[in-house]
Amino acid sequence: MADYKSSELLRFTTAGSVDDGKSTLIGRLLYDSKSIYQDQYDQIKKTSERMGEAEINLALLTDGLKSEREQGITIDVAYRYFSTPKRKFIIADTPGHTQYTRNMVTGASTANVALILIDARQGVVEQTKRHAIIASLLQIPHLVCCINKMDLVDFSQEQYNKIQEEFEAFAAKLDVKDVHFIPISALLGDNVVNRSKNTPWYEGPTLIYYLENVHIASDHNFIDVRFPVQYVVRPYSDEFHDYRGYAGRVAGGVLKKGDKVMLLPSGFTTTISQIDGADGEQEEAFPPQSVTLQLAEDFDLSRGDMIVRENNKPEVTQDIDLMICWFSSDHQLNENSKYTIMHTSQEARCVVKKIRYRLDINSLHRDEENIKVGMNDIARIQIRTTKPLFADPYRTNRITGSVILIDEGTNNTVAAGMII
Repeated sequence: MADYKSSELLRFTTAGSVDDGKSTLIGRLLYDSKSIYQDQYDQIKKTSERMGEAEINLALLTDGLKSEREQGITIDVAYRYFSTPKRKFIIADTPGHTQYTRNMVTGASTANVALILIDARQGVVEQTKRHAIIASLLQIPHLVCCINKMDLVDFSQEQYNKIQEEFEAFAAKLDVKDVHFIPISALLGDNVVNRSKNTPWYEGPTLIYYLENVHIASDHNFIDVRFPVQYVVRPYSDEFHDYRGYAGRVAGGVLKKGDKVMLLPSGFTTTISQIDGADGEQEEAFPPQSVTLQLAEDFDLSRGDMIVRENNKPEVTQDIDLMICWFSSDHQLNENSKYTIMHTSQEARCVVKKIRYRLDINSLHRDEENIKVGMNDIARIQIRTTKPLFADPYRTNRITGSVILIDEGTNNTVAAGMII
């Protein structure tokens, strides 16, 4: 049997305020782990010289948009891939500017680890708190506080301890289980890939050692079987005329050939007769594999339906409580507004029945009086959908517990939501 609990792909996201050095840190990781080609290095060396910079600007490795390079800021989510002998990595480099919070949510939604950068001179600022709250809401299992620019505070242990205490006091109010602190200088490379002689008082791991060794196998839900159907496979050739498969991505649990399953919304039960993966037939499937399931009997299943276990079903409901991050700058969220809602492979319409409260970013106070929800605000709302969704709480399953709301007029995504 395959060891489905060992995963060698780690997804991590960067977060933090503007100019905390997120792009520089990623450039440093790529450079020091020898994950960039010489011609890429030569190119950014030339660009750095042209911009009149004393050091090579490693941020240019991730700031790919022309406007990002010119303004020296990150706007879009940049995904970078690199690997070491121990693991493969996908990095989502997300913007620090408040107006791009939506991009941070997008990049963080699938991450195992969030790197929150804190400028050693500034300490914990509002945007640090906002990103920590979002990381907590998105249930990112591991947080690493990289206290950056330590070279600008003479690698002061006192300053490092002060920031650590400040962040821990704030994080205590959040649902964050695993927080780690590392003093670094992304510009000079201290404690990123190579251990620094400037911090003899720090006894923890370097950043790359932490990323290579943090335990992420239990980040997926291998207990509750959830298989949202994305596509019904009906080959057109006569050779396979009786083939009927249901393609999708396993959102939870382990599916094996011969397993008894239930089909939602019909409630019919049947067994899995075959599992087809990218390399042909396989005995079992688990998150996050994409497979095609064949069932013992023919049932009318279509996109948006879900295959689950008979005695372990998601809640089938039209009334849903959500924590949302509001993305739209065009209009505020109002009660009785109608939106399209996307949940796994299902699409429906919904109405906002009630805005329960808006979250104050600084104090974590639940503001039930001033419930004007504008761009980047985080709020708890109650919605009603036009048809039942097969929903789990976000804390048990990040795939079946998340939704997005879409404005029907503009087709823009206006909110990301986590089911409570």
